[in-house]
Amino acid sequence: MNNLEGKKIGLALGGGGALGAAHIGVLKAVEELGIQIGCISGTSAGALVASLYAFGMPWEKLAEIAHEIKWMEISKLSLSQYGLLSNEKLGSFIEQNIGNARIEEAEIPLAIVATDITTGEEIILKEGYVRKAVMASTCIPGVFVPVEIDGRLLVDGGIVENVPVSPLQDMGADFIIGVDLNSGRRKERPKNIIEVLLRSFDFTLKAATRLQTERADLLIQPDLSSYSMYDMNKAEDLIRRGYEAVKRALQGDG
Repeated sequence: MNNLEGKKIGLALGGGGALGAAHIGVLKAVEELGIQIGCISGTSAGALVASLYAFGMPWEKLAEIAHEIKWMEISKLSLSQYGLLSNEKLGSFIEQNIGNARIEEAEIPLAIVATDITTGEEIILKEGYVRKAVMASTCIPGVFVPVEIDGRLLVDGGIVENVPVSPLQDMGADFIIGVDLNSGRRKERPKNIIEVLLRSFDFTLKAATRLQTERADLLIQPDLSSYSMYDMNKAEDLIRRGYEAVKRALQGDG
């Protein structure tokens, strides 16, 4: 712990669908250990957690939300040619909790990662409305309708950087903690078209994530091998796993 004193700590929260609840346990452990987060970034599920936390929502409140939120409550069927579902409800959920806030107004400097589906470029959002940025970052291609921001069609940031370390480097972080939710998970047979699409997307980002996370000074990889990225009924267990992973990494216990 002493080697972190006086350093600007950056926290990169990776994507992983329902597994994002583990990030809440990470935040709990970070607070208990007295680590001051100087900047935070998020991709997909990590963007949702990072945004709420950056605007002052305590981990306890995040845990309450994680226990209550359901997949179909933050998405709705879409008639668009671009996706099966819309995550407009997710945008409304964010607005209910932090208002029509802009990224640059966050208490902790915040970056949200999305992908330009036209060009394949990584888009790092540090300005603009939080609700739109998180909707874009969580927009799994083929499942959700892309989100248009400044004339660009944006989708899930996991395509380009699932554990968003690079934005924190640009934000001046001296020590970067990355949280990867997708390492070593057990694969179960998909049950429907949504799960097939989610599983396909999951496979595409695994190799890239391994390379990207090499730039983190500390990589947290909770053991989530027995959990599904689309089962939102395991929040308590996932929070505990995230918490234990940080304690083991930084204190040698769990």
